[in-house]
Amino acid sequence: MKTATIKILKDELKHQSSDELLELCLKLVRFKKENKELLTYLLFEASNEDRYIESIKLEVDELFNEINTKSFFYIRKSVRKILSTLKKYIRYSKKKNTEVELLLYFCLKLKQFTPSILKSPRLQNIYDTQMRMAKKAMENLHEDLQYDYNMFIEDQDLI
Repeated sequence: MKTATIKILKDELKHQSSDELLELCLKLVRFKKENKELLTYLLFEASNEDRYIESIKLEVDELFNEINTKSFFYIRKSVRKILSTLKKYIRYSKKKNTEVELLLYFCLKLKQFTPSILKSPRLQNIYDTQMRMAKKAMENLHEDLQYDYNMFIEDQDLI
């Protein structure tokens, strides 16, 4: 089966009734967990981005507390899982402000993590990459927000 383009899908959806659209949405939600998460964000979380960010930060805190610290292999594996979850939530929002806030929070948690990430070059590379991505996303924000985030980076010694 060949997948239709977004334009074709959009045109076809215009011809559907509201009941048919509702049924299609429910089928999508049943099909994959990410579809359900995205629809949950769009319906309940998108209207209050600050609450959405705080709920993600709490989840990140829990995930960092559950990391197995017996070896750096397990730490790296857990950190990559946390990062992929975080990236998924950032994709749902599509807001640069949210992206910067969550990436900086991830870097802060990683920097504060014990044992120190300085003992693992791979973890240090993950940290450096995410800081670069946060700074790149900051470039698209208003000057005042850029200043606030740069002050946060300096205050938390994330450089």
